[in-house]
Amino acid sequence: MKSPIYILHVEDNAKDAALINSTLKAGGISCETTRVQTRDDFVAALELGFDLILSDFTLPQFDGLSALKIAHTAQPDIPVIFVSGTLGEERAIEALKSGATDYVLKEGVSRLVPAVRRAMQEVDERAERRRLEAQFIEGQKMDVIGQLAGGVAHDFNNILAVIIGYCHLMRSDLSPDSPLLKYAEEIRHASERAAGLTRQLLVFSRKQTVQPVVLDLNEVVNDMDQLLRRLIDANIEMTLVPGKSIGCVHADSGYVGQVLMNLVVNARDAMPYGGKLVISTTDVRVDEKYADIHMREFPGNYVVLMVSDTGTGMTDEVKARLFEPLFTTKPSGKGTGLGLVTCQNIIHLSGGHIRFYSESGKGTTFKIYFPRQNGPIKTPAQPKDSEIAPCGTETLLVVDDEPTVRHLACSVLEAHGYKVLQASNGEEGVRVVRDFKGPPIRLILADVIMPLMGGQAMAELLKMTNPDIEVLFSSGYSDEAITRYGVLESGVQFLAKPYTPIMLLRKVGELLDRSSSRCPTRVKGAISRG
Repeated sequence: MKSPIYILHVEDNAKDAALINSTLKAGGISCETTRVQTRDDFVAALELGFDLILSDFTLPQFDGLSALKIAHTAQPDIPVIFVSGTLGEERAIEALKSGATDYVLKEGVSRLVPAVRRAMQEVDERAERRRLEAQFIEGQKMDVIGQLAGGVAHDFNNILAVIIGYCHLMRSDLSPDSPLLKYAEEIRHASERAAGLTRQLLVFSRKQTVQPVVLDLNEVVNDMDQLLRRLIDANIEMTLVPGKSIGCVHADSGYVGQVLMNLVVNARDAMPYGGKLVISTTDVRVDEKYADIHMREFPGNYVVLMVSDTGTGMTDEVKARLFEPLFTTKPSGKGTGLGLVTCQNIIHLSGGHIRFYSESGKGTTFKIYFPRQNGPIKTPAQPKDSEIAPCGTETLLVVDDEPTVRHLACSVLEAHGYKVLQASNGEEGVRVVRDFKGPPIRLILADVIMPLMGGQAMAELLKMTNPDIEVLFSSGYSDEAITRYGVLESGVQFLAKPYTPIMLLRKVGELLDRSSSRCPTRVKGAISRG
């Protein structure tokens, strides 16, 4: 129960009002009471906001049932307790049916204290229930957004796979001095940026598997530069100040990017009339004294990512609730109250800590402490266009429900000597394999999620009669979606969309090389047999 509670008391007898007030305080209830006697005074006082209404049932110029009706019209959840010396059984029942919380006879006024405590406890329980219901609804909404993001990412990744694939094929057919080469290069850069935005969308909706690696925070910040500048207004000056020779951290770059986006958006909203935003990195050493003061941190070496703004800053009340789920100072529809909570969770998953300093009217600074790592930076090796592409003569099967992606994969593989069969879903793929009378099908490139039958179910069926067949799964869906199909389990081969022709050829070559009967042929040229 909050303390003090603010009570609006409808009572014409000053002595009765004083008795009730002293009874509450003697019972340990801290309260501030405002007494009114008329309808007009009651209506005017309601606008000030109260936690509880105590009302006599009958007054010379007013009555309790009218007060109850007016109160519940203005504040439907406010508890109303009748305290009267004239309340009979019939009128008590009428009052309760009309929505009164309780009634207390003045001759037994000692019962008022437990009645008030119970009424305020019910208020707290209703508030908690509404908070949990709102949190549940918000969670459902985020799930729907995540599902939508996954579906959009799948379709978008299929489109990007075609754009990127044919762009690489077109570039390989152009001579080095062709004026069209620079246009193809711009298409390639744009499509790669689009693929990166799709990954960030999935991370932002928390539909991407966390994949921490040792990375350089300066590189993450630089990669986010253009995206962050699109999030802020033109009247905000954003400056990047990368630290010199900073250490590495162990984190997921996508999730670090999500943290940056959240903090930059909050900084933007805190500077509606413009200002300065600074994003910087540095190395720090946290000693034992500092760690003792900030209980959640441990002594050691950290790399700090700092986001500072010159905005409106925060009041003490806001600072106290800053990481509270669903708490937001933004207008309705502008914020969910989940951004900073998500940032905090991401940082803790990386073994880090988040601290902030803010003064009302002077701005806010967030500092994110990541434990410094001594290991080398690990980045996945990306195939280059100049890399020699593997060729072969084996028979392959491409199964994908998206015709443009399927035709592109078939064209690339056929151009490198493979005999390629195709199917639009798992059921058709099973029929193709069973009806094919030529040499054994050595490898299947299969989309994971397809109508009628997905790639995983198809592969399990075909492995029963063809245990040596290699399967390479591919998908444009989020990691979370395809994890449900067991495709990301250890040992399962997977190629994420969008992929380039050289990525496809290299992966197919690696899998076929696992077979001792394969005789690999290597021909110079990324996407032609030479």
